Amino acid sequence: MSQNVGQGGRALILVDVQPTFCEGGALPSPGANAVSERVARYTAEHRDEYAVVVTTQDWHIDPGGHFSDEPDFVDTWPPHGVAGTPEAELHPALAGLTFDASVRKGQYAAAYSGFEGTDEQGRTLAQILRDADITSVDVVGLVESHCVKETALDAKKLGLQTRVLTDLTVPVSPELGALARQQLAAAGVALEKSGLAPGS
Repeated sequence: MSQNVGQGGRALILVDVQPTFCEGGALPSPGANAVSERVARYTAEHRDEYAVVVTTQDWHIDPGGHFSDEPDFVDTWPPHGVAGTPEAELHPALAGLTFDASVRKGQYAAAYSGFEGTDEQGRTLAQILRDADITSVDVVGLVESHCVKETALDAKKLGLQTRVLTDLTVPVSPELGALARQQLAAAGVALEKSGLAPGS
């Protein structure tokens, strides 16, 4: 970890950057593969600006009514992020990066927020951030209209200064993305660009 720990440090939360939410996956969002590549590049280039970098993953074992053969895409969904499958692993773009913690969520129930999961030691995301004296977080990943939004809202509720880096996420649709940004702004979550230069 960097020197920011213990000094009101900042954390980067990579939400559900998994193939299951990308083109070719079970629940694809347009542009998600490109966003995954950008998240990886941002993380590599800005790693030393964060005391802690944490990933979250949908890791469904038997999430009950969260899965449906006739999904409404509001409360029920096709099977996705199935534990132990390649789609549920971190996106290949993140290979070679190091993380301070990895949180998995949704094993036996729906879980949109990263704060609903735990790491291998059983620590919640809130505990991980608290243990590192984190006071502010940047949230990126997949997807803006669902798990990124819910993770950011929960971070704000915990009293953390919270930003969503809008060029490092993508919604399932423009309409739901616009609604998510309205909800985030109303809750006091900052919506900012990452400053990442164009390019691959």
